[in-house]
Amino acid sequence: MKYFTLTLLAALTIFSCNKKEEKISPDLVKKEITTNIEAWHKAAADADFEAYFSLMTEDGVFIGTDASENWQLKDFKSYSKPHFDKGKAWQFTTLERHVYLDETQNLAWFDELLDTQMEICRGSGVVEKVNGLWKVKHYVLSITIPNNKVSDVIVMKKEIDRVTKAKLRE
Repeated sequence: MKYFTLTLLAALTIFSCNKKEEKISPDLVKKEITTNIEAWHKAAADADFEAYFSLMTEDGVFIGTDASENWQLKDFKSYSKPHFDKGKAWQFTTLERHVYLDETQNLAWFDELLDTQMEICRGSGVVEKVNGLWKVKHYVLSITIPNNKVSDVIVMKKEIDRVTKAKLRE
Protein backbone atom coordinates (compact mmCIF):
# COMPACT_ATOMS: atom_id res chain seq x y z
CA MET A 1 0.00 0.00 0.00
CA LYS A 2 2.88 2.35 0.86
CA TYR A 3 4.46 1.68 -2.54
CA PHE A 4 1.10 2.33 -4.30
CA THR A 5 0.62 5.66 -2.46
CA LEU A 6 4.13 6.85 -3.34
CA THR A 7 3.67 5.82 -6.97
CA LEU A 8 0.31 7.62 -7.13
CA LEU A 9 1.78 10.78 -5.58
CA ALA A 10 4.70 10.71 -8.02
CA ALA A 11 2.36 10.25 -10.98
CA LEU A 12 0.12 13.12 -9.83
CA THR A 13 3.13 15.37 -9.35
CA ILE A 14 4.47 14.59 -12.82
CA PHE A 15 0.98 15.11 -14.33
CA SER A 16 0.48 18.45 -12.61
CA CYS A 17 3.95 19.66 -13.60
CA ASN A 18 3.44 18.64 -17.23
CA LYS A 19 -0.07 20.03 -17.51
CA LYS A 20 0.17 23.29 -19.40
CA GLU A 21 -2.06 26.12 -18.30
CA GLU A 22 -4.42 26.83 -21.17
CA LYS A 23 -4.30 30.38 -22.42
CA ILE A 24 -7.30 32.12 -23.84
CA SER A 25 -7.00 33.09 -27.49
CA PRO A 26 -5.21 36.45 -27.83
CA ASP A 27 -8.07 37.75 -29.99
CA LEU A 28 -10.57 36.95 -27.24
CA VAL A 29 -8.38 38.65 -24.62
CA LYS A 30 -8.05 41.73 -26.86
CA LYS A 31 -11.83 41.78 -27.25
CA GLU A 32 -12.21 41.71 -23.42
CA ILE A 33 -9.75 44.59 -23.11
CA THR A 34 -11.52 46.60 -25.80
CA THR A 35 -14.87 46.02 -24.09
CA ASN A 36 -13.50 47.36 -20.79
CA ILE A 37 -11.82 50.39 -22.37
CA GLU A 38 -15.10 51.18 -24.15
CA ALA A 39 -16.97 50.81 -20.83
CA TRP A 40 -14.43 53.19 -19.23
CA HIS A 41 -14.99 55.80 -21.94
CA LYS A 42 -18.78 55.32 -21.71
CA ALA A 43 -18.72 55.80 -17.93
CA ALA A 44 -17.09 59.22 -18.49
CA ALA A 45 -19.66 60.13 -21.15
CA ASP A 46 -22.44 59.06 -18.75
CA ALA A 47 -20.75 60.94 -15.87
CA ASP A 48 -20.74 57.70 -13.85
CA PHE A 49 -17.93 58.43 -11.40
CA GLU A 50 -18.02 55.05 -9.62
CA ALA A 51 -18.07 53.01 -12.82
CA TYR A 52 -15.29 55.10 -14.38
CA PHE A 53 -12.90 54.80 -11.46
CA SER A 54 -13.74 51.15 -10.81
CA LEU A 55 -12.14 50.48 -14.20
CA MET A 56 -8.81 51.96 -13.10
CA THR A 57 -6.23 50.25 -10.91
CA GLU A 58 -5.65 51.55 -7.39
CA ASP A 59 -2.31 52.99 -8.54
CA GLY A 60 -3.74 54.33 -11.80
CA VAL A 61 -2.28 57.38 -13.55
CA PHE A 62 -3.94 59.70 -16.06
CA ILE A 63 -1.75 62.02 -18.13
CA GLY A 64 -3.80 64.82 -19.70
CA THR A 65 -3.09 67.09 -22.63
CA ASP A 66 -1.71 69.96 -20.53
CA ALA A 67 1.90 69.74 -19.34
CA SER A 68 0.66 70.11 -15.75
CA GLU A 69 -1.67 67.11 -15.95
CA ASN A 70 0.12 64.12 -14.47
CA TRP A 71 -2.66 62.82 -12.25
CA GLN A 72 -2.12 60.07 -9.72
CA LEU A 73 -5.45 58.35 -9.04
CA LYS A 74 -6.38 60.22 -5.85
CA ASP A 75 -5.70 63.61 -7.44
CA PHE A 76 -7.40 62.63 -10.68
CA LYS A 77 -10.52 61.66 -8.74
CA SER A 78 -10.49 65.03 -6.95
CA TYR A 79 -10.06 66.89 -10.23
CA SER A 80 -12.75 64.84 -11.99
CA LYS A 81 -15.42 64.71 -9.29
CA PRO A 82 -16.91 68.20 -9.94
CA HIS A 83 -17.16 67.42 -13.68
CA PHE A 84 -18.91 64.11 -13.02
CA ASP A 85 -21.17 65.74 -10.41
CA LYS A 86 -22.38 68.25 -13.03
CA GLY A 87 -23.50 65.28 -15.13
CA LYS A 88 -21.01 65.98 -17.89
CA ALA A 89 -17.49 64.68 -17.81
CA TRP A 90 -16.02 64.03 -21.28
CA GLN A 91 -16.97 61.98 -24.27
CA PHE A 92 -14.42 60.01 -26.25
CA THR A 93 -15.62 57.99 -29.24
CA THR A 94 -13.17 55.44 -30.55
CA LEU A 95 -12.09 55.80 -34.16
CA GLU A 96 -9.31 53.19 -34.08
CA ARG A 97 -7.56 51.05 -31.47
CA HIS A 98 -4.60 48.65 -31.39
CA VAL A 99 -4.09 46.32 -28.42
CA TYR A 100 -0.87 44.46 -27.60
CA LEU A 101 -0.50 41.64 -25.04
CA ASP A 102 2.41 40.45 -22.98
CA GLU A 103 2.95 36.69 -22.95
CA THR A 104 1.29 36.21 -19.55
CA GLN A 105 -1.93 37.81 -20.83
CA ASN A 106 -2.15 39.78 -17.58
CA LEU A 107 -0.74 43.03 -18.93
CA ALA A 108 -1.45 44.83 -22.18
CA TRP A 109 -0.91 48.20 -23.78
CA PHE A 110 -2.88 50.02 -26.41
CA ASP A 111 -3.10 53.11 -28.55
CA GLU A 112 -6.26 54.64 -29.91
CA LEU A 113 -7.53 57.54 -31.97
CA LEU A 114 -10.55 59.25 -30.46
CA ASP A 115 -13.18 61.73 -31.58
CA THR A 116 -13.42 64.22 -28.70
CA GLN A 117 -14.48 67.78 -27.89
CA MET A 118 -10.86 68.65 -28.80
CA GLU A 119 -11.32 66.99 -32.21
CA ILE A 120 -9.06 63.97 -32.88
CA CYS A 121 -6.96 62.93 -29.90
CA ARG A 122 -4.65 59.99 -29.32
CA GLY A 123 -4.93 57.91 -26.22
CA SER A 124 -2.40 55.33 -25.17
CA GLY A 125 -2.32 53.26 -22.09
CA VAL A 126 -1.51 50.18 -20.09
CA VAL A 127 -4.18 47.84 -18.76
CA GLU A 128 -3.70 45.18 -16.13
CA LYS A 129 -5.85 42.19 -15.29
CA VAL A 130 -6.95 42.62 -11.67
CA ASN A 131 -9.15 39.91 -10.15
CA GLY A 132 -10.24 38.83 -13.63
CA LEU A 133 -11.10 42.35 -14.82
CA TRP A 134 -9.04 44.51 -17.18
CA LYS A 135 -8.36 47.90 -15.60
CA VAL A 136 -6.58 51.01 -16.83
CA LYS A 137 -3.27 51.38 -15.02
CA HIS A 138 -1.76 54.26 -17.01
CA TYR A 139 -3.37 56.46 -19.65
CA VAL A 140 -1.98 59.29 -21.77
CA LEU A 141 -4.22 61.62 -23.75
CA SER A 142 -2.66 63.74 -26.51
CA ILE A 143 -4.05 66.20 -28.99
CA THR A 144 -3.00 65.24 -32.49
CA ILE A 145 -1.38 67.96 -34.59
CA PRO A 146 -0.99 67.56 -38.35
CA ASN A 147 2.69 67.77 -39.27
CA ASN A 148 2.11 70.75 -41.55
CA LYS A 149 0.63 72.70 -38.60
CA VAL A 150 3.29 71.98 -35.98
CA SER A 151 5.15 75.25 -36.66
CA ASP A 152 1.95 77.25 -36.03
CA VAL A 153 1.31 75.39 -32.76
CA ILE A 154 4.89 75.94 -31.61
CA VAL A 155 4.47 79.69 -32.09
CA MET A 156 1.15 79.64 -30.17
CA LYS A 157 2.57 77.82 -27.17
CA LYS A 158 6.12 79.11 -27.09
CA GLU A 159 5.65 81.59 -24.22
CA ILE A 160 3.59 79.20 -22.07
CA ASP A 161 6.16 76.47 -22.63
CA ARG A 162 9.02 78.86 -21.72
CA VAL A 163 7.36 79.55 -18.34
CA THR A 164 6.54 75.87 -17.79
CA LYS A 165 10.09 74.75 -18.60
CA ALA A 166 11.53 77.34 -16.19
CA LYS A 167 9.27 76.07 -13.39
CA LEU A 168 10.16 72.45 -14.10
CA ARG A 169 13.89 73.19 -14.06
CA GLU A 170 13.69 74.83 -10.61
